[in-house]
Amino acid sequence: MYYTTPNSKVGSIFGTTKDELEAPDRSSDQVLLVTIIGLMIFGCLAVYSSIAFFAQSHETTAVKLVSGHAIKLVIAFFVMVFVSKINYRVLARFSRAAMVLSWILLIIMLGYGDITWGAQRSLSIGSFSFQPTSFAAIALIVHVAVLLYEKQEYIKDFKRAFLPIMFWVVVTFLLIATEDFSSAAVLMGICILMMFAGRISIPQISALVLIGLIGGVSMIYISPERQSRIDQYVAQITEINNQDFETSEGYQAQQAHIAIAQGQLFGVGIGKSTQRDFLPAPYNDFIFAIIAEEYGIIGAATVIFAYLLILYRGVAVIARQAPDILGTLMALGCTLLISLYAFVNAGVATGLFPVTGLPMPFVSYGGSSMLFAGAMAGILLNISRHIANIKTRFYNG
Repeated sequence: MYYTTPNSKVGSIFGTTKDELEAPDRSSDQVLLVTIIGLMIFGCLAVYSSIAFFAQSHETTAVKLVSGHAIKLVIAFFVMVFVSKINYRVLARFSRAAMVLSWILLIIMLGYGDITWGAQRSLSIGSFSFQPTSFAAIALIVHVAVLLYEKQEYIKDFKRAFLPIMFWVVVTFLLIATEDFSSAAVLMGICILMMFAGRISIPQISALVLIGLIGGVSMIYISPERQSRIDQYVAQITEINNQDFETSEGYQAQQAHIAIAQGQLFGVGIGKSTQRDFLPAPYNDFIFAIIAEEYGIIGAATVIFAYLLILYRGVAVIARQAPDILGTLMALGCTLLISLYAFVNAGVATGLFPVTGLPMPFVSYGGSSMLFAGAMAGILLNISRHIANIKTRFYNG
């Protein structure tokens, strides 16, 4: 991932010089930028097709809802552009403060959050509503990258390196998993991969994996709803005609499968979905099923290819060629969060994973999740502005 050379910088983010903090006069990764813009535009079409029934049941129109979605996309785009102009090392300096703030917001959410679909996942301030989980996810990724970067000289030390990192990861996991287990599980997996890339020892990583598995099983055990989802997931694999498909999560999975089956190769056509009237949250959690129904396997595969391209550019290009370990780890974490959310969303619709509540970044209808996805894309674009001539540094340094 990252090749250490005499020019590679390892140390404290507060020791960065003024010249290093100045934004280089280079363009960002154009392939990544065009792919994200393409997903945003396509997302507007997908939301417009999937939100008609929801609009009717809430006494509004699809045009109004899509207009609101488009405005949020524009804001997310400008957030992405704004963050791409800020040196990622500057953002890293505020990671600890962002983590503390995210914990405060998560605790407030657990006590006073709005209940949606049976879970407290959002906070409302006047007419503004947002999900603290989205903020906590990006804050944790940046802070884990900072800790790994600063502790490289003694990265194998259990007390000085592993325990401090594990503290932030485990506490954040517990705060998020209480109401949003799927997001917490994905975030835990990303942190483990970042720790592997950051040279944490395998036995220590194995210990964190074990802690994560124990915590995950415990979270499932204490929640009848999560147990139901797991049972239904197993049932849909082992018993195709299982009667549980008529209710709850089984019903959602069944309607998603029907939508995908109706799409076949080329789809039923834009705006001609029928399953949008039966699927819960077809504009968000199950938007991939509507895409597969209207655009067919070809359209669905094109969307997956777009996220694979983001994964490739983020990991194989930006993270691999970043000028320092901090850039490598931040790029890795942001890329994985964007792409894994998309893959899990698609996996739920196709029956590969149990039903979860993860949106498809830049495509699903949403607010705060879209803004923070834009922020993560901005971080990637900023890091990409620093990679010119890095190959020469790696191999000739």
